[in-house]
Amino acid sequence: MEALRQERSGLRRNDFLDCKLDTWIGRVEGLPDSPSACRAHQIAQAGLEADGFSAAVARARDALGAGRIGVFIGTSSSGMLQGELGYRNRQPGTGALPAGLSYRDSFNMFSPAEFVRAGLNLEGPASVISTACSSGAKVFAAAHRAIEVGLCDAAVVGGVETLCFTTLHGFASLELLSREPCRPCDAARDGISLGEGAAFALLERRDSAGEGLALLGYGESADAHHMSTPHPQGLGAVLAMHAAMERAGISAGDIDYVNLHGTGTRNNDAAEDAAILSVFGDRVACSGTKGWTGHTLGAAGAIEAVLTLLCLRHGHAPGTLNTRQLDADIKSNVLLKGRDAPLRHAMSNSFGFGGSNCSLVFGRAR
Repeated sequence: MEALRQERSGLRRNDFLDCKLDTWIGRVEGLPDSPSACRAHQIAQAGLEADGFSAAVARARDALGAGRIGVFIGTSSSGMLQGELGYRNRQPGTGALPAGLSYRDSFNMFSPAEFVRAGLNLEGPASVISTACSSGAKVFAAAHRAIEVGLCDAAVVGGVETLCFTTLHGFASLELLSREPCRPCDAARDGISLGEGAAFALLERRDSAGEGLALLGYGESADAHHMSTPHPQGLGAVLAMHAAMERAGISAGDIDYVNLHGTGTRNNDAAEDAAILSVFGDRVACSGTKGWTGHTLGAAGAIEAVLTLLCLRHGHAPGTLNTRQLDADIKSNVLLKGRDAPLRHAMSNSFGFGGSNCSLVFGRAR
């Protein structure tokens, strides 16, 4: 929250291992120096230890039972980095992989959920959602449904993502990496800054923590317009936003702030702008927060959900970091500077490759 208010970015010039790409990244610092450890697990552990989260889950476990708390995690790369490094270190001559390389803790997509579930001593239903950039938002919807139908009474939801060579070079091959810190909606925007991170929330039937914040609604859609390009009018995004507000029982006029997907690419920002205009006109304040974190792919929806909850709690609508001159074709009310204001309801958008869209509505518990 302090970084949001002070406009202090976490981006840096690319210094990830020996990757030489000319770009900016959001890299997690302070992880234990252990070449054999799975970086995804290390980042997840750092997230679980933050802000008393593990203790809050322990209280819920004591009250509800370990079997009544689910785990729903979003990721797009899981422990892929560990697998990449393992293949780099095959034995000369035989090509055998290192003895310590475990598929279960690397390429296996379920790995982050298994790690979180074990670390928190939970025994309820667990799953991983991997729908590109909407993954970390869709876990909120999946967990809400699981609680609603009685599969569990509470759920740990979150996203975990690490930088790795596949994603860095993959986005470079798509010519989507910016050589500057990403600047969503800027007239001269030229791409994304990749990042890594983890974020978690404890979803319960009612807010027992006394903060009064709640997931009021969610909306999902799959427009399948193109494998990597959004629908130019953002039709799938429009469906997701309307569905989230309908489920929350509110209208567009009740939303005070929208955290944009806001990647900083020309097509994505333009398509989301069209969608926002269709749903809200130019009234609602909105901004993109990837200038702080970079695009954390499978974790982005969860990280930005936490940012949105912080903004609700503290009454602050952040600006769009690094954006200097708003694109003249962007017509929605994009904030360039943050401002304090009471917020009742806020929306967080996450739109992924393949037209996988998810919008979340947060507000005061009713």
